[in-house]
Amino acid sequence: MNFKSEQLNDCFVDDYLPTIGVECHVQLDTKTKLFTAINNQLTDDQLPNSAVGPLCLGLPGTLPVVNQKALDLAIAAGLFLKAKIASETRFDRKHYFYPDLPSGYQISQHHYPIIEGGLVEIPTDAKTSFSVRIQKAHLEADAGKLTHVEGQDYSLVDLNRVGTPLLEIVSQPDLHSSQQVKQYAKELYLLMTYARVCQGNLAAGNLRFDVNVSVSKSANQLGIRTEIKNLNSFRFIEQAVRFEINRQIQLLEDNQTVIQETRGFDEQTKTTFSQRQKEDAQDYRYMPDPDIPPIKIDSNQVQEVEKNLPIKPQIVRQTLNNWRIPFSDWETILDNQDLAQFLVAKNQDLNIDQAQLFVKWLIGDLLALLKQNQIVVKDILNNFENLKIIINKRLADEISNLTVKQVLVDLLVEKISLTNILNQSVKTQITDQTQLQSWIDQIIQEYPQAFADAKQDAKASGFLVGQVMKLSQNQANPRKVAELIQVLLKNK
Repeated sequence: MNFKSEQLNDCFVDDYLPTIGVECHVQLDTKTKLFTAINNQLTDDQLPNSAVGPLCLGLPGTLPVVNQKALDLAIAAGLFLKAKIASETRFDRKHYFYPDLPSGYQISQHHYPIIEGGLVEIPTDAKTSFSVRIQKAHLEADAGKLTHVEGQDYSLVDLNRVGTPLLEIVSQPDLHSSQQVKQYAKELYLLMTYARVCQGNLAAGNLRFDVNVSVSKSANQLGIRTEIKNLNSFRFIEQAVRFEINRQIQLLEDNQTVIQETRGFDEQTKTTFSQRQKEDAQDYRYMPDPDIPPIKIDSNQVQEVEKNLPIKPQIVRQTLNNWRIPFSDWETILDNQDLAQFLVAKNQDLNIDQAQLFVKWLIGDLLALLKQNQIVVKDILNNFENLKIIINKRLADEISNLTVKQVLVDLLVEKISLTNILNQSVKTQITDQTQLQSWIDQIIQEYPQAFADAKQDAKASGFLVGQVMKLSQNQANPRKVAELIQVLLKNK
């Protein structure tokens, strides 16, 4: 277990310590399948059984050929997981019989996985984090999909997913709460998508999580575990683990036995349900695949993959921390990966004041325009130098926040040149004290009660500032207006 004793004490639930390990199936973003040149880029409208070939169907005489791109993506994932890349990896046959697996076995890696060990660090705030050890990660070919027809006594088989390359990341049982499991799952998602290993579409099953849960009254002895299969939402992961912890505790409190089994999760009732007795490794009769020779991975191949790796999430976090961006804003930036990596690339081009204002716009006005589909990320990236000019004008109080909102729309949505915007649309803020005082006096005469309220509570002066800005058609410098109002409040 990878937690300090005081951390473990915080994880006990009704005198029971939950212990949780996670198996994450990452669908590798390759053009073709793991062992055959069949399309792996399936679309939502893909017809059932239309992306299959002889090997997918388990036809006699077909031979697998390993996809080199899948190996490279697995290496990239291992480097992001701080893991050891095996110098030699081999494939095994995992035998089980199910309608979605025509060959009767799955090609996987049991004895010689491509990734060994590893560590995932999950920040809990700007200064602290917890870590989860990775036991291994191995390549395997996916099975198909069964669709159970409601009200009927049959199921439909779609073999399009057969042979899809998966990387199964197996953690050590280092997690002890539903919240920690959710945080770990989100961090894996970030790592795999930042590494460009996986597209990251959870709804499409690009990442699927199997969670092993047990509870015990001793931190030194594990309880009997159950496995919750095929979770593809961070919210569902947290709900499923929380329910399963409480279910097992209730069983033990009632002097019943927890059964080692595989369970599913009902998204409607937020409960887990029994599916089948849990198999052990020996039940799968693992054997070396006779058609795939051992694969050597030399240091040159690893170095070539490492040379082309994108920026890691941790580097983005370090940049945001150096800029003193609040931790509460980190996740929003990280979730927009192109923007996050662009920020890191422009690290040397922005001082702290510029960076803080740019990030504020990103998570505010710019993100709103993106969500409304009025702009795309490229619009922001291509206009960085123009945005920097606007940032500097705002920092110099030459334009107001309200003006900035319109400038961003004119620049990014309307595609008006910045020169025209500055010449025609943006009026320099008025800082002349005589003019500002004239507007303030006019507003105080119009709203005497608001001025009286502000003398009792300084926060109420915001209304007066807003009215002055309205009167001046947003030409007044709001900071200067606020300062002059505060002087009046102290002197009257």
